[in-house]
Amino acid sequence: PLLMSGILLMLGRLKQLDPVIVGLTVALVVFGLIMLMSATGPIGVQRSGDSLYYVKHQLLVGILPGMALFFLFALIDYRFWRALAFPSLVITILLLISVYLPGIGMVFGGSHSWIKLGPISFQPSELAKLTFLIYLSAWLARRHEESSDPKSGVLPFFMALGAVMLLLVLEPDTGSMAVVVGSSLLLYFMSGAPVVWFLGLGALGAGLVALLIKLSPYRAARFMTFLHPELDPQGIGYHINQAILAIGSGGFWGLGYGHSRQKYLYLPEVEADSIVAVIAEEMGFFVMMILVAVFGALIWRCFKIARETNDRFGSFLAAGVGSWLGIQILLNIASMSGLMPMTGVTLPFISHGGSAMTVLLGAMGLVAGIPIRNAKRYGA
Repeated sequence: PLLMSGILLMLGRLKQLDPVIVGLTVALVVFGLIMLMSATGPIGVQRSGDSLYYVKHQLLVGILPGMALFFLFALIDYRFWRALAFPSLVITILLLISVYLPGIGMVFGGSHSWIKLGPISFQPSELAKLTFLIYLSAWLARRHEESSDPKSGVLPFFMALGAVMLLLVLEPDTGSMAVVVGSSLLLYFMSGAPVVWFLGLGALGAGLVALLIKLSPYRAARFMTFLHPELDPQGIGYHINQAILAIGSGGFWGLGYGHSRQKYLYLPEVEADSIVAVIAEEMGFFVMMILVAVFGALIWRCFKIARETNDRFGSFLAAGVGSWLGIQILLNIASMSGLMPMTGVTLPFISHGGSAMTVLLGAMGLVAGIPIRNAKRYGA
């Protein structure tokens, strides 16, 4: 009887999950698998002899654990994480440091962005997107409860953000750093900070980016390629030129599913950030606009939940996830379209990546579960 009662209670709570968040998340994950199947066939055969290698890997190490985390985080009272906000930040910083430890840290393409614990390998930077958001949401909620002065207690926030930012820059993982810093500043602004502060922090951030470009040869090369992609089309400009060629070839209606030409080992990183170029090539501008609209609807729903939640921590949490999604989608599509320097940021729910998919699905579970504890606001 106790087991049956527990199961019935769990099923009842699952029915209370926000249906829009659940539906759009599932739709994007399924669409991502379909496009991953097409985009990674040639590179899968080249690297492993299996055209479905990346699809299988995405299912096993990304979607399955991610869906488990989605429902776990949805069913646990989101306020439980508020008490763990600071410990989670400490753990995140330790994990970001551990990428440099021999026997644990792993180097790919010159970047210290992975750690391996036994059979499990993952990117701490992906986890940092969620754990720092939890810390920031708890800090903002506490600040509002203790004082209405936006200047109160800002030093801990900037110290924490600075530490995470520095560790991500050193990996280097500029894309993840941009997502974490951008979503944090947006959330800080939405909490009631003066506009002049936001503009000042934005100017400071632009200055730091300019400094990073000046001090790092590879970042400087990416920036010059953004300004003049035609200068070295077979070298540093190869990636963006192939991406633009793929997007332009798709036209309005696309070449048809499975008919991309650039995926045949012309376009680099088709399984990661470049998958958006394959989608544009095969499905065309029309489907791309539908995809952007679905992303927009998901982001809008996050902010709607934030606005209607009667708890500041939950409100900041939902708004933070929405900001994270919006910034990452913007960075990916803009960089692949030549509208900004390439960042290596992947497309949420679509690109291959176990760590990114697992953490992102967990974050969506947190947002989907917020209405369970705010039932009156949602008419339940």
